[in-house]
Amino acid sequence: MYAVTVTFTIAPDRMQDFLPLMLANAETSLADEPGCRQFDVCTDPDLPDQLFLYEIYDDRAAFDAHLQSDHFRSFDAQVADMIADKAVRCWAEVR
Repeated sequence: MYAVTVTFTIAPDRMQDFLPLMLANAETSLADEPGCRQFDVCTDPDLPDQLFLYEIYDDRAAFDAHLQSDHFRSFDAQVADMIADKAVRCWAEVR
């Protein structure tokens, strides 16, 4: 198992544009990527410009395939100017 967490700070007044694109990316990842097992999109009502992702992949190769997918590349290009800050952390399961 390979977990990825992403914390976004969205530019002011852009969350309403960003969120539908993020939800579509998550849905497509789960539907079309065999190695993507979970893709949660979370918000904190007290931090309206923050968004948190929790993703589970079979392994690092499955996550790398996600990053190279056409749908992710399209999403990434569409939202680039909507993101004020982004922090990605990758986690390997300890057995």
